[in-house]
Order: sequence, then C-alpha cells, then structure tokens
Amino acid sequence: MADQTMTNPNQNAVRNVLPAFSGQRTLLALDLGTTTGWALHGADGLITSGTVSFKPSRYDGGGIRYLRFTNWLTEIDRLSGPIGAIYFEEVRRHVGTDAAHVFGGLLAVLTSWGELRGVPYQGVPVGTIKRHATGKGNANKDAMIAAARARGFSPADDNEADAIAILLWAMETQGGVQ
Repeated sequence: MADQTMTNPNQNAVRNVLPAFSGQRTLLALDLGTTTGWALHGADGLITSGTVSFKPSRYDGGGIRYLRFTNWLTEIDRLSGPIGAIYFEEVRRHVGTDAAHVFGGLLAVLTSWGELRGVPYQGVPVGTIKRHATGKGNANKDAMIAAARARGFSPADDNEADAIAILLWAMETQGGVQ
C-alpha cells in the first residue's frame, strides 16, 4: 500500500505522511462548524458518532469556542486515541461570512493541534463526500441523512451524517490512497 502526503489545504507545504487505513487505527472525521459533526473509528473497530456545539454564550470571549474545540480534541484523543488521522469536510464556499470565520478558526485549531501532535489531517471536498455517500455530488442534507441511515447509522442531523460519510469515505478509499 502506498503512502499519501498530507498537506494543509491552504498551503503547498508537505505535512505528515498518512499510511493506508488499517483496522487498528483510530480515525476521526469532522464536519466543522458551530455545531460540529463527528464520527470516530476506534482501534477496537467500533464506530461512534455525534455532534458537539461550540456556540459561545453571551458572556464568553471571542476565542472561547476555539479553546473548547482544542480541549474537545485533546479529550477525544485521550479517551479514544491515540488518533491516527483526522479527515474533515473541506468547504471552499460559505453562504455567510460568520460561518466562514468559524470554519477558518476551527480549521486553524485543528491543523495546529495535529501539527503539534504529529497527527496527519486531510480535507475532503464536499462533492467527493456527497458522491461517495449518495452517488450525487450535489446531494442535499436529507439525502445525506438517508444515506447514513441506509448504512445502519442513526444521525441526529446533517452534521453527524456528513461526519459519518467522511469517515466511511476515508475507510473505504483508504483516505484517498489508491
């Protein structure tokens, strides 16, 4: 099996090398946002998923959501890890400015967290995820939820369904390694 060089989606600098998928590795898939969908393939082979909210309260400072995200990643790594690789939905276009800012901040935390710990990360284009899950690169939220349910999962919302789809893509395509 070949190795894949992982790069930051916004730079051409070479990052960690991601070996092909094996059942003994912990993989984390994320749909980044204020409500972040997550799916985890543990080293024990079990898949768990859910959502976590990083919405600050009215009394929180502007950076608190990013500190909470950092702490959440560290806790997932401690409880289920060590995390072998992280895959995330690589969004190139946001409808709103606030959503773009939140995504950019969470992505900055994720990539710096991974760099500090030597955990490779890879963005997966939205169309690739949707096409793998549903056969259509422009599938809507309901189709993504239906696709996850058809695979035996019970996502609470589209964020969790997207994270499940990212994880399944990573496992079934070996993270893009051919």
